[in-house]
Amino acid sequence: MGRHRADGLSLQALHDDAGLQPERTTLAWSRTLLLWVVVACTFLRWIQAEGLLGTLLALLSLLTALYLGLTQRRRYRRSAQAIRMERHRADVVSVMLMGGMVVCLAAVSLWAVLERL
Repeated sequence: MGRHRADGLSLQALHDDAGLQPERTTLAWSRTLLLWVVVACTFLRWIQAEGLLGTLLALLSLLTALYLGLTQRRRYRRSAQAIRMERHRADVVSVMLMGGMVVCLAAVSLWAVLERL
């Protein structure tokens, strides 16, 4: 008999992966989420110099972190289920979103800095 949480759901593992791949992937996405919060805080410092641009960049970074936080459980469950079924598909949407956001924020930030020169 498996242990149960306070809400009555079982605490049994969702997968049999001894290497704990879903957990490692979840930790990597958690670090990415933390990075986006740090980036947002950095852009908050830009508000004095850049005004609305700094606010928009900070808000965009926070929205990206929020997206990662809200989709974290879905990614973990999908990864655990893929191990059980021995079929895994990459989370292309999240990876492309992160790549696009990095390129977008880097381009706008570079433009803002070079404009001041």
